Amino acid sequence: MMQKVFLLLLLLLGKCPRVGGQAVMEGVMMRNGARYALAVRLADGSIVSESLPWFSLARGFWQKPFLRGFPVLIETMINGIKALNASAQRVAEGEAEKIEGWHLVLTLCIALGMAVALFVVTPHVLSLGMQFLGLGGAVEGLSFHLWDGFYKCAIFVGYIVAISCVPDIKRVFQFHGAEHKVIHAFEHCPEISVTTASAMSRLHPRCGTTFVLFVISISIFLHAVLVPLLLYFWTPEGAVAKHVLTLVVKLALIVPISALAYELIRFAGRMQQGVAATLLRAPGLALQRLTTREPAQEHIEVALVALREALGDQSPEMLLTPTYSRVK
Repeated sequence: MMQKVFLLLLLLLGKCPRVGGQAVMEGVMMRNGARYALAVRLADGSIVSESLPWFSLARGFWQKPFLRGFPVLIETMINGIKALNASAQRVAEGEAEKIEGWHLVLTLCIALGMAVALFVVTPHVLSLGMQFLGLGGAVEGLSFHLWDGFYKCAIFVGYIVAISCVPDIKRVFQFHGAEHKVIHAFEHCPEISVTTASAMSRLHPRCGTTFVLFVISISIFLHAVLVPLLLYFWTPEGAVAKHVLTLVVKLALIVPISALAYELIRFAGRMQQGVAATLLRAPGLALQRLTTREPAQEHIEVALVALREALGDQSPEMLLTPTYSRVK
């Protein structure tokens, strides 16, 4: 269970919709519109795939720019849990527990709770510690929120570095690199094969790693401006109440922050090559050096199968995949 939760916290490392995806246990998930494909390499070396419906929250009114970011974030986590569980079941040959119903809700709540504890509560508490040591100001001041932002970044990078030492996560990062290479080949090459994909970069500008960096950057700015502004007009009595209010405001700001970050990553992905595009993409591409590993042929083959299944009838003739079997 905890391994799935750790992986769930990395779901944002998959790319935004168009054709994009994420790494799962011993495989790759690719989404194309209303469906996604899951391809997994089994212990005997064979590859199995299945096509599943994409659960969507961003419909109708919620598909509009600057509204769709948060629904997309939640639906990505829900579909990610399902994909991770399905891949674990394939790898364990059906022995893994199926997550659905209240189990799905519980897993999502645990993952969200861990994310809040790691990236909202812990940086706030550490910033309080800097105030206690005389190295930072009160929550009403700028320095408190600069420390808060510093600790957000440090915890995020430290988390990735720590879990990358786990052998299973290393393989997930290799599948993550394979997913990026195959998407690059799909976007730029007339023939999509192991050979052409292997020559591509394992870094991709639309990766959700950039999304996370945008979320952190926007949150630092908004927290530094809006929290002191709120406390200037109204401050609860008592230090505990003041900090509880601050944490509640930070949690509420996740909705507009994720909306802004989502639009920004889409904008960055559409930008033509140039100085502005390079500067905007550089931090995310640098961080991807931690969240991806150079894949082997076995990883790229699985990503190619996932892409073919995701595209379905839209698959180009020159998309060359190894032999695999479909799950009905």
